Amino acid sequence: MPPYDDIPAAEITPESLYLDRRRFLRLGAAGALGALLPAAAAGCEQPRRNAADPDAQERPDRPTSYEDITSYNNFYEFGLDKGDPARNARTLRPRPWSVAIEGLVAKPGVYGLEDILRGVTMEDRIYRLRCVEAWSMVIPWRGFPLADLVRRVEPLPGAKFVEFQTLYDPEQMPGQRSRTLDWPYVEGLRLDEARHPLTLLATGLYGRDLPNQNGAPLRLVVPWKYGFKSIKSIVRIRFVERQPVSSWERANPGEYGFYSNVNPDVDHPRWSQKNERRIGELRRRDTLMFNGYGDQVAQLYRGMDLRRYF
Repeated sequence: MPPYDDIPAAEITPESLYLDRRRFLRLGAAGALGALLPAAAAGCEQPRRNAADPDAQERPDRPTSYEDITSYNNFYEFGLDKGDPARNARTLRPRPWSVAIEGLVAKPGVYGLEDILRGVTMEDRIYRLRCVEAWSMVIPWRGFPLADLVRRVEPLPGAKFVEFQTLYDPEQMPGQRSRTLDWPYVEGLRLDEARHPLTLLATGLYGRDLPNQNGAPLRLVVPWKYGFKSIKSIVRIRFVERQPVSSWERANPGEYGFYSNVNPDVDHPRWSQKNERRIGELRRRDTLMFNGYGDQVAQLYRGMDLRRYF
């Protein structure tokens, strides 16, 4: 695994860039980024040729608007339509909040959110988030590496995986009254994935606290995986020896694998994963292996058959 300092500056963005959002929007995303950061460190890809249209240049990555990020969401605990979470998530009460740390750790317990955040260094990073339905966003997250929390609770030698669980409370999350999934929502990572410096516990976006519909007050962000791996409103983290069964894997194992790495060569049974539409854009773009983070994460899966372990 490369040390943290080897992560390209393009993946890390100063918090000050997002605190004055009105100025950011007035200048335009590309202008503000270009004015404050060198081109190679602006959270952007350089324009490249589109193989399907050699004369077209793909636009650089630029942050999706705050309005789109907070109004177009998958959060089935608040409804199945993309606009339902923004309409319905007001019932979620993100304070006070606690997270149970359980399983194969030296320091289990129920930790208040303030205890978890005490002493961590918040960082702002621009990450792509790609959903399995072949749409994507570029989001300026605020958070801290999950590895910091893993280190503090001291996993025992038998711990090989980390299991995450969303709040289960149908009064706050009325979508849990449906049978869409086997609630509560569960996700998991291998321990080395959880320790990877790109894996984030997010508490905000665009320099603000996370809105309810985006997973307040604490969510996972794993930028090289499909969006459903980035579990929201976390209340339980368990360190376990055996690979957890995630909610979508349990619901339909033929369509949703445990690893869920973005891979243009492995199609969803009902649609192609070879291209995507960035929210706010009309044209489609090629899907990048590991969502464009292959230089940082490909070594985690060396020797694995990624068609079998999808």
